[in-house]
Amino acid sequence: MKQNKIKTALISLTDKQGIEDFARGLLSFGVEILSTGGTAEHLRRAGVPVLEVSDYTQFPEIMDGRVKTLHPKIHGGILAKRDSREHLVAAEMHNIKFIDMLVINLYQFEKIIARENSTLDEILENIDIGGPAMIRAGAKNYKYVTVITDPEDYPSILREMNESGGSVSEGTNFKLALKAFQLTARYDGIISNYLGRLRLDGELRPFPETFTFQVSLVQELRYGENPHQKAAFYREISPTLSSIASARQLQGKELSYNNIMDADAAWQAVNDFSQPAAVIVKHANPCGVAISKDLKDAFFKALETDPVSAFGGIVAFNRPVDAETARLLTDIFLEIVIAPAFEEDAKVILSSKKNLRILEVPCLSAPPKGDFDFRRVVGGLLVQERDYDGTDIRKAKVVTERHPTDEEYEALDFAWRVVKYVKSNAIVVATKDKLLGVGAGQMSRVDAVRIALMKAGSAARGAVLASDAFFPFRDSVDLAAQAGITAIIQPGGSLRDEESIVAANEHGIAMIFTGVRHFRH
Repeated sequence: MKQNKIKTALISLTDKQGIEDFARGLLSFGVEILSTGGTAEHLRRAGVPVLEVSDYTQFPEIMDGRVKTLHPKIHGGILAKRDSREHLVAAEMHNIKFIDMLVINLYQFEKIIARENSTLDEILENIDIGGPAMIRAGAKNYKYVTVITDPEDYPSILREMNESGGSVSEGTNFKLALKAFQLTARYDGIISNYLGRLRLDGELRPFPETFTFQVSLVQELRYGENPHQKAAFYREISPTLSSIASARQLQGKELSYNNIMDADAAWQAVNDFSQPAAVIVKHANPCGVAISKDLKDAFFKALETDPVSAFGGIVAFNRPVDAETARLLTDIFLEIVIAPAFEEDAKVILSSKKNLRILEVPCLSAPPKGDFDFRRVVGGLLVQERDYDGTDIRKAKVVTERHPTDEEYEALDFAWRVVKYVKSNAIVVATKDKLLGVGAGQMSRVDAVRIALMKAGSAARGAVLASDAFFPFRDSVDLAAQAGITAIIQPGGSLRDEESIVAANEHGIAMIFTGVRHFRH
């Protein structure tokens, strides 16, 4: 494969992490370094000799630094084909030296727009022009130019130059060029998304005129939802949420498409609880949820909800898994166990189940406002804000004669957190710390009630019921009363709300309206 000797490098950086050592490495191969104002000053302070771009071009940086590398002697040196006689003649005629390496990253536009106090002028000044122009030029001419946009690549490039006597292969240049184009595409997408939301009065619309979104390949999957479908898994470039996309697999077989979908549902649900919690998911619906003072008890109670459905399910915890909990997990067949961490003894115990997938998911920051959910439809994309609900159950509207007791309020809060993660039409029956029955994905809400009560059985007596949307008729309340339900939480909003309220009063059931619906399709 063709090798390109590095004789001249241009370095222009916002993020100067690790550049001193990399530049010294380049000097050891006799590379001449060109650099722009701030980067040149930084390198000189580190004892690295550089030639400033303005001295080379004989044209000063002007307009507050907006114009510094946009010059024929820079772009001619990047874009010239080294095997073209016409290009060689033009370069000699105009005293243009070939630039064999670009070390560039961009103004941090994303960080600037994330700051609450950033002004529009500041935001606009952080739209990089010269950087993307050079990166794209070098990436286009990758046969002759090495483009480095990520400090993580510095060590591998120096190793390759050590092994080759100061050269970089065309193959490496191609990989770096692809990475460079991905960077500029993402950068322009962020700018387009932000400015597409900007109104003339300076306020931001909820959604941009066009939406650009970039993800990177994690792995190709064995198949999709079904064996005849090809599939792959991608993650966001800079995930802001704790997610399965950021998980580290400690053991077990490769994840499948359906594994990832179910694992995501379990991880989202378990993170809605502040107390130690366990969530068991089957086919994207929770079939067991419980909270307790310790994980072992939480898992035991979650398993009691529906041990038949839990077989082959996925379990998520919101605390590190200890040895006692791990021993319980090995007693049944599970596909995946997810937690923020696993104690060393727990890892040893779980390793006895060779096919059990163990996922360690880092805990990131709290969900940012404006984070989006996406759903692909044929020919389009549905985009919505994530379903964050800060409802304080005790401030919800009590619509019945009887108010919930303190214990019922605790149970209603628990049930409301669970029903949010059940496919619509969704009904759950629960106590203050344990899911008892689930009615998921039914076409009729009253059928969902019947299924949830059937699953709960005699345990429904004295429990509470949550509905993700309003009751269109009183029949659901009547069924709940027959089973012994004492309190109900629902959004309200039906034309026949009064019928449901009357039914609840007749049966002595306390009912509260949240005003918030939780459809999950």
